[in-house]
Amino acid sequence: MNTTDPTRRVVRARRIKFAYPAGTLDRHYVDGDLVMSHVIANLSATFPEGEDFFVRSVRRFAGEITDSELESQVQGFIGQEVTHGRAHRALNERLHQMGYPTRRGERTTRRILTRYERFLSPLTCLAITAALEHFTAVFAETLLGDERAQALLGSTEVRSMLLWHAIEESEHRSVAFDVYRAVGGTERRRIWAMRGISISFATGVVVNTTLSLLGDRAAYNPIRLVRSLAAIPHSPFLTRAVQRRVGAYSKNGFHPDDTDNTALLEYWTAELFGEEGTLVDHLR
Repeated sequence: MNTTDPTRRVVRARRIKFAYPAGTLDRHYVDGDLVMSHVIANLSATFPEGEDFFVRSVRRFAGEITDSELESQVQGFIGQEVTHGRAHRALNERLHQMGYPTRRGERTTRRILTRYERFLSPLTCLAITAALEHFTAVFAETLLGDERAQALLGSTEVRSMLLWHAIEESEHRSVAFDVYRAVGGTERRRIWAMRGISISFATGVVVNTTLSLLGDRAAYNPIRLVRSLAAIPHSPFLTRAVQRRVGAYSKNGFHPDDTDNTALLEYWTAELFGEEGTLVDHLR
């Protein structure tokens, strides 16, 4: 459990803006890696609609929350997620101009999440939100904690945006989970939601990345494609430690704050938003 009480952690949205002028990003902007560039673009395409879904899922239960600290965190969560969606829409538009099918990815995500809301109960949608927030937090903290992951993004504006996003995902990683518990969500539903989402998430990444690669002429260079595919098992986002953290969610009694991220947040908050932080000039 965190050394500082996570139930009293302040969650607040930062007013921030990123820009991607033409010519500032290489076609394969993730360290020149063909496949990973398409993977990140595909994931970015899911965020705007995904963040909106998270907000709706949590907001439906906001009136049932009686704990003032959690109520405050929910407001911060909503503010952060709305800002994340806006930032990723701007990035997605730039990626679309570079040839990535991010508009199609946003439409596909919208259709899937609309079906969830149509056919599943609000509590199950909240369980799905908590599960996806766990995925996002684990990958966010991997980015913040692993220099190899940071090196993949070089010094681009994409790196800056993803580091900011990672901090805020780490700050609010337990909010949807705590709301789910507070409104009576069971361990059984929570775990089954994660199992279902794990399958759909992995399938979606593979299928959508493959479709994206089919539209990239560089993917028809067999040497480059094979070299990029061979690097995937060695990705910092697929280590055993990451897999264990993702899998821990399916254990009874799990809580996101079982893993202490206090030092990580303190370091990156100072690095990016301290007096001489590298993203202070992005704040509005």
